[in-house]
Amino acid sequence: MVTTYNDDMMRKVLLLMFISILPFIYCCSSDDPVSKPDAVLISITPQSLELTGQAENKVLQVSSNADWEVVSSQSWCKVTPSSGSTGAASVTITVEENTSGSPKTAELTFKSGSYTATYSISQPAKIIAPAGYQLVWNDEFNASRLSGGRPALPATTNWSYETGNNGWGNNELQNYISGFSGTDTCAVVTDGKLKIIAKKVGNQVLSIRMNTRQSWKYGYFEARLKLPKGKGTWPAFWMLPKNFTAWPDDGEIDIMEEVGYNANYVSSSIHCKAYNHSIGTQKTKEILLSTAQTEFHVYALEWTEDYIKTFVDGKELFYFANDKTGNKNTWPFNAPFYLKLNLAWGGNWGGAQGVDESVLPATYEIDYVRVFQK
Repeated sequence: MVTTYNDDMMRKVLLLMFISILPFIYCCSSDDPVSKPDAVLISITPQSLELTGQAENKVLQVSSNADWEVVSSQSWCKVTPSSGSTGAASVTITVEENTSGSPKTAELTFKSGSYTATYSISQPAKIIAPAGYQLVWNDEFNASRLSGGRPALPATTNWSYETGNNGWGNNELQNYISGFSGTDTCAVVTDGKLKIIAKKVGNQVLSIRMNTRQSWKYGYFEARLKLPKGKGTWPAFWMLPKNFTAWPDDGEIDIMEEVGYNANYVSSSIHCKAYNHSIGTQKTKEILLSTAQTEFHVYALEWTEDYIKTFVDGKELFYFANDKTGNKNTWPFNAPFYLKLNLAWGGNWGGAQGVDESVLPATYEIDYVRVFQK
């Protein structure tokens, strides 16, 4: 026997079926304000803290819609109070001085039930002045990203660029640019470091040559560097006079130089009219530093009226004494000098065994540059 339903009966059956499952739909709905608890939300300001490496206190503002607790991942970074309730609260971050010689990080974890929020603390190493000196200038390269997604450049209040593609007296092959050339970036400040990048763009190699805007006469000059790899690279950390008129008469101080074909051999030199490489009389000293291209090392110069000394990781490398004759030909180092950073490509020394463009882009990393004076 076949049973048939008219339209009215069918509508009644469907209505009864819907009413019977309605409670189940209501109870299980993810939008049910009764069955779904309020979402926990914890906000923390400021988004990052500026620390110096010294022992210090900083304050965070915490806003929450639920009770919370917080713990630090590191014992050198303490949080007070360690808990709070609904509303706004101030939390004090207390850090010990960082004498480790390297940056340190800690993570704060805020918890409320199963909800967690994390906040990172980055502390640079404490700046320790050499005996008898005090810090007068530094760049730690801690800038954040610029708007529009572009990476930050070195601060123009600290640095200027030398630009051009003219060989620079050494038959170098690169074209030095002012940070950016179109969309190509050769000076990047990121992750607390300056990165000078030599890169091939079209038929040319772009790179950076930059100077401090400030100059100094005598002092202790220091940079923490990791050198690029590859035949053709020629990174340097060096000095030329503020009132430069002629080379080598006015003097040059090379704190650190290296060429990629002679990997990890770092050198220090001075040049003046009596002592320079063009006549084979330059004063120089070189050592093998096996990790110069894979790890950061500290390169320093102590320059006084009596002598010039350079150091690698605190150990003396090079020494040149003032002969006290008052002769500029042998001691032009009694005038203000600028600090300079650059990454050359090829040239009389860097390209002495050819260049290998397959190593490009090559990156020269600078963690910091510091100047101390008495």
